[in-house]
Order: sequence, then structure tokens, then C-alpha cells
Amino acid sequence: MAVRAIRRMGDPLLWARAQEVSDISALADLVADMKDTMAALQGAGLAAPQIGVPLRVVLFGVSVNPRYPDAAAVPETILVNPVIEPLGEEQDEAWEGCLSVPGMRGLVPRHRRIRYRGFDIDGAMIDREVEGFHARVVQHECDHLDGILYPSRIRDLKFFGYESVLFPEGFAEQDA
Repeated sequence: MAVRAIRRMGDPLLWARAQEVSDISALADLVADMKDTMAALQGAGLAAPQIGVPLRVVLFGVSVNPRYPDAAAVPETILVNPVIEPLGEEQDEAWEGCLSVPGMRGLVPRHRRIRYRGFDIDGAMIDREVEGFHARVVQHECDHLDGILYPSRIRDLKFFGYESVLFPEGFAEQDA
């Protein structure tokens, strides 16, 4: 369909809570645009508000991606009206980046294990328990639906900055 412009940090839409989707059958064009945009930008995920659509829809998935060379595979998933439940208190910190905060990285704590539920593009229920990188990607994308960008979660701003300064030799850790 189309590669859409990404909204950047500072855009008021990115700080707002997205609306529940009431008609999944009306999402085909939006999802096609999200897939095209994510592929063009080599992202691991994308939330509808990042392309200016204030709906609770996320897309994520990683197989082979030069931005995430060491990341475990995450199945491509369209998730509508997601709900996340942490499974335990254990958290990990890892470097994250975001298409809406280009050129920057931050060390972000996330729950190690989660359960997520929602619907796919056909209206079928998705219910998964995941951990590690998969859990991190889902939490990152779903944060966008609640108006949260990853810099808000960073505990120590010494671990937030431009990729070129933080990693002058290049970035090769897993991130979201």
C-alpha cells in the first residue's frame, strides 16, 4: 500500500492514549501501510499512533534484520486491542531504540516474561506467554498505545544518548 511518515517524539499524538478498535474488519489498509512502513525502515515493530492513527493496533516481528543481528526470532504479529500481563517481577535492562526517536538509544527496564492477549486482523484471539526479546518488543510497541515512549522508562539518563556517541564502533546488542 504505502510507506507512511513516522511521527517523532514531541508530537502530541504520541503522548495520548489510543482508542480501542471496534471494527477489526476496517483495518486492512492500515495494517498494509504499517507492514510497508515497518519493512522500509527495518523496524522490529510499529504502533498505529506512530503513523498518525490513534488506534490500539501494533505490528511486530523479527526474522533476519540488520538492525537486530543477534535477536531471537519474533513471529510477525498484528495485535489489536492488546492487553499485557507481567509474569513475575523479574526485569531485564536492555538497549532500545525507536523509529519515533531516531538515532538514539536508551537502557530500558522491561518485564522478562509476559502474557499478551488481543486479536489478529481476522478477529481471532491471540494469547501468548513470551520472554526475552519477544517480550521486550511487545512491551515497547504496546507502550505507544498508552502514550509512553521508551525514554520515559529509562532509570538513569547517563544511559540515553545518540547511537553514534554511545556506540562509535556500531551497535550489535539486542534491542527493540
